[in-house]
Amino acid sequence: MVPRGFKFAAVEAGIKYSGRLDLGLILCEGAASVAATFTKNTIVAAPVTLSKERIKSGYTRGVLVNSGNANACNGEAGMTAAIKSSAKIAAELGIASEDLLVCSTGVIGLPLPAEKFEAAAPSLIAALCDDISPFSRAIMTTDLVPKVASRSFKSGQETITVTGIAKGSGMIKPNMATMLAFIVTDAGLETEILRKSLVRAVELSFNRITVDGDTSTNDTAILMASGAGGKLDDVNSFDEALTEVLKELARMIVKDGEGATKVVDITVTGAKDEELAKRAAFTIAESPLVKTALYGEDPNWGRIAGALGRSGAHDGGPFSILVGDVEIVAGGVGVGADAERRAHEIMTGDEFSITIKVGDGPGEATVTTCDFSEKYITINADYRS
Repeated sequence: MVPRGFKFAAVEAGIKYSGRLDLGLILCEGAASVAATFTKNTIVAAPVTLSKERIKSGYTRGVLVNSGNANACNGEAGMTAAIKSSAKIAAELGIASEDLLVCSTGVIGLPLPAEKFEAAAPSLIAALCDDISPFSRAIMTTDLVPKVASRSFKSGQETITVTGIAKGSGMIKPNMATMLAFIVTDAGLETEILRKSLVRAVELSFNRITVDGDTSTNDTAILMASGAGGKLDDVNSFDEALTEVLKELARMIVKDGEGATKVVDITVTGAKDEELAKRAAFTIAESPLVKTALYGEDPNWGRIAGALGRSGAHDGGPFSILVGDVEIVAGGVGVGADAERRAHEIMTGDEFSITIKVGDGPGEATVTTCDFSEKYITINADYRS
């Protein structure tokens, strides 16, 4: 489902490889209200810095995205390339350069070939259409599948649509958003409302996933509203749809994690507060020992206990661990071989849950993670070759 007021395009620009889509454009037919969240990594790519500046007006006409090159750690030349790469395309569109946001994803430290953007400008603009699919593929790097999610709801007589497109497979522990995510809607919403809605939805979705515990230099989530559906009667309906879209995209990212064979929800309950529960859940979800045990379908609860104990979120009291609905640790003591056998059977599935009960407090949080397989090592060892 494509929200009214937006067009999409993608072309093969040869930025890193030949024969694959690697340059994408989302264009709003008029000025769109816009909000965004960006990486909290202290090493920031040039396109992030540029988009942060351009977004200050609260409005945009679209976003230009390339894959294959992160344009990060390139010094002043990186910023020059980011500005130049979008200038030609903005000129061809008849809009100001400042009205076009820019995002990049790929290898860090390689010069961005701005001349390839300029050469691709005419064909990119000619490709603008209602089809999201080419754009969703153009932003992929190590992703195996494109990631698109959509929801609709009624606002008065209008049907409002919220559609998100994301990429991400590795270097994933967002501390703001995701790797790259672009959300478009035909709702009529002011920038400040968009910003609040995006921050809430991101916290409940992209900020609750991890693949490998690494945060990218380029992480960006951009939300654009064309207003073609008119002003909303109920912002709550929009917030619900937006959160559902981002949660679906977040789960797609984990499922497509580099070399992943399993998706696992790690839930910590009974903590003193939600923040402590979240810290414990992330520590367990990111542990290489836990993640390799997930791949081996081994209910090695000692690894979970070890991660819990070093998380700083456990007071040393008794705890319980369940795989699915099978309790394998009660009061800090293993239940026995029969329970572990039943837990192993659950772990042979593609998706399952692990719950750690640490007390009687109100704090609860769930983090979605994946396993580590041999393929994760192969993908990342060969990434630049």
